[in-house]
Amino acid sequence: MLFTRILFLVVMATVRSGGPRDFDGMERRRKRAAQLFRQGKSQADVARELEVSRQSVSRWHADWLAGGTSALRGAGRAGRLPQLDQADLKRLERQLVKGPLANGYATDMWTLQRVAEVIETETGVAYHPGHVWRILRQLGWSRQRPARRAVERNDEAIAAWVKHDWPRVKKTPDAATPGSASKTSRASASSPR
Repeated sequence: MLFTRILFLVVMATVRSGGPRDFDGMERRRKRAAQLFRQGKSQADVARELEVSRQSVSRWHADWLAGGTSALRGAGRAGRLPQLDQADLKRLERQLVKGPLANGYATDMWTLQRVAEVIETETGVAYHPGHVWRILRQLGWSRQRPARRAVERNDEAIAAWVKHDWPRVKKTPDAATPGSASKTSRASASSPR
């Protein structure tokens, strides 16, 4: 009994967790339910045969009575429709490619807030900056942090210093004397002898 319950919970967690839904399969199941209704099967029998809840079968039966098999057709997708269509996204990407300076910002760095403002200017749709990254990812853009480098940086001078001066400046333990971090050790340079 305990094993069956655990197995049931694992199966339910697997069924409910993420992943794309099979909309065609769900519609086939509803159409099969319509066939069973036409054969005179009870809602309970249909629920058992299709392995679905009685509430779903009850809803399907009411829809079937009201509009026939065509009333059991699926919507084709789940969730809210996107607010930006493909034309909006193309227009947005053209603006983003121009860069922040061309869009009236003082620095040449995109932030989520700035992208949200451009989206609202271009399309009239307001997005919270915290959700803009989804649109950017949909467009194939990735998060990048600018490299912080001094304008005066001289890479050749840095390489020369690392090659010539760093070995001289770097502190290394003397190979001739044994090393110790303890002041009480006789080998320690700070230990009184």
